Amino acid sequence: MSRVIGIGLAGFGTVGAGVYKNLLRNGPLLEQRTGARFEVRKIAVRDMAKPRDVQAPAELFTQSADDLLADPAIEVVVELMGGIDIPLAFVRKAIEAGKIVVTGNKALLAEHGAEIFELARDKRVPVFYEAAVAGGIPIIKSVREAFAGNRFEAIHGILNGTSNYILTRMTDEGLEFGPVLAEAQQLGYAEADPALDVNGWDAAHKAIILASLAYGFWIPPRDVLVEGIERVTASDIRFADELGYRIKLLATIKADEAGGIEVRVVPTLIPKAHMLASVGGVFNAVAVRGDVVGEAVFYGRGAGQDPTSSSVLGDLAEAAAFLQSPRQCVGFTSHGLYGRCKPVDRTISKYYLRLGVEDRPGVLAQIAGTLAKADIGILSVIQPEGLVDGSVPLVLTLHDAPYGPMKQTAEALASLPCVKGQPLLLHMETFS
Repeated sequence: MSRVIGIGLAGFGTVGAGVYKNLLRNGPLLEQRTGARFEVRKIAVRDMAKPRDVQAPAELFTQSADDLLADPAIEVVVELMGGIDIPLAFVRKAIEAGKIVVTGNKALLAEHGAEIFELARDKRVPVFYEAAVAGGIPIIKSVREAFAGNRFEAIHGILNGTSNYILTRMTDEGLEFGPVLAEAQQLGYAEADPALDVNGWDAAHKAIILASLAYGFWIPPRDVLVEGIERVTASDIRFADELGYRIKLLATIKADEAGGIEVRVVPTLIPKAHMLASVGGVFNAVAVRGDVVGEAVFYGRGAGQDPTSSSVLGDLAEAAAFLQSPRQCVGFTSHGLYGRCKPVDRTISKYYLRLGVEDRPGVLAQIAGTLAKADIGILSVIQPEGLVDGSVPLVLTLHDAPYGPMKQTAEALASLPCVKGQPLLLHMETFS
């Protein structure tokens, strides 16, 4: 006979409702594959009267998440509340109570993963979190298990569907950021407040989780370079195209030869020939490069009710396996191969620099002279004809340089009388 496992859902929004719906639909399939029958025993919500697209029996609902923890028939709690403070308190109490935790809360893990997993180790309670990164793409399990025999040389990811949709539309239609953002909001791809999506921090939380899992220590958010897509223009996308690149909000995670870890999430020029350059719309993709496996690319929907609930169901299957055969706690394993973040100012990259300059002789010489003083070499120059907002665009691609000196040089260029407006500095990724 199948073992019955009681589930408590903390949150019944888009993903929570999807988990309940898909448990009903595919519960028999899960039972055949895992030998466990999952039963939702309680659902904690903030507003009992809120209309819901997915219906569940009224007796399952409670306004107190603590009711999930007090019920001995609930062995697994699924945290899908959103936010940080309330979920953090709930997850702490769940672990203390010996409940297996499944969560899709990327911000919670990025900010408090270290303490959560330390407590989980002490209490020998696993925490599963596949749904926290890249929706339905099984990247957490792959990094943690399938590539366990690899040293990770680099991980690159398009981890936010909203930003990727906006940049794709800007690329395909030559549109500016503002109108495409409004379109994304109308289609439901962007929230009414889209800040976390377009300013890079949604993707950065996911990058922190991936980097920490790959390199064995929790990456402090303060050590991650994060920039959004708000200042990218249709002209930048056109110039990048002429240079043979696409602009994507790219999460870059790298280890250097000395064991320093670099993590950044910034708009980045990607060569058109690379697979990540072709990832369009709301889709996500992650490219993992290991010293044994080489490069492996994962592609799929990075958000939405069904893709994300699919990852939660996978974690429930993992929880069933743990309950049937307890083993060393799973979720996050620290190791001593690495142990420090590379300071952002010392990270090295090629760059795209767009300036607005006066249309007169000697301007390019001034720009080149300022770059030369900083020992930054020029790879290429584009200077199209015609004024844009009273100045002429000047686009340069630049040789490898540390980010700190490069940023200071961009600020020095902005102070030149011949430069109008604020320069735009973007990274260029070669995947070498």
